[in-house]
Amino acid sequence: MRRNLASLIVAAAVVGSPLFVGSARGEDAPAGKVKLELELPKPMFVGTPQNLKSPNLEPARKGARPDFFIPEGCTNVALKKEVTGSDDNPIVGDLEQITDGDKEGTDGSYVEFAPGRQYVQIDLEEAYEIHAIVMWHFHSQARVYRDVVIQTAADPDFIMDVQTVYNNDHDNSSGLGVGKDKEYIETFEGRIVPVDGVKARYVRLYSNGNTSNEMNHYIEVEVYGKK
Repeated sequence: MRRNLASLIVAAAVVGSPLFVGSARGEDAPAGKVKLELELPKPMFVGTPQNLKSPNLEPARKGARPDFFIPEGCTNVALKKEVTGSDDNPIVGDLEQITDGDKEGTDGSYVEFAPGRQYVQIDLEEAYEIHAIVMWHFHSQARVYRDVVIQTAADPDFIMDVQTVYNNDHDNSSGLGVGKDKEYIETFEGRIVPVDGVKARYVRLYSNGNTSNEMNHYIEVEVYGKK
């Protein structure tokens, strides 16, 4: 695992931090789609990477992240939108930081919640057809966040048209159902979650501690959609 993790860190450092996501192959976009271009923060692991262990951890990726394509006309519809959460008064930071465009891993760029299952929720103000969600947790050191679940809904109470678009809670420890997605090591790249054109106004992202401590951290969430 330590060798695989080191390979992942080297690959991340090579990719760098400009407007870039995907491989150097420059794949052709499918008809009607464009490559998702992300403005990435600086890669910055602090300290010695841990020998992370998890029964649900995905294998380390070899090489650059593959290109990801979204329909033409999609934009980040979450930017500067209102954020609420399971705790309106986080231990560190303010909720509006989660959609402010700052994805850096430095102090002052993340929001910290108490232990246990926590969530942040974004009001997109209108219903959009969603095709990708990108999230950044704390990424200044290699760690894995537990029970990451993303849901969409038509109402703020998550009663109408609720859809689970990502769930890596393999043992249902958060009580939101057993997920089939894999846990992953946080990096400056963030995590791209494909969404199959789900129509929704609200997006909610859960977590339940991490491999370094029991706290929950969020840095930025982007939602790519269109009307």
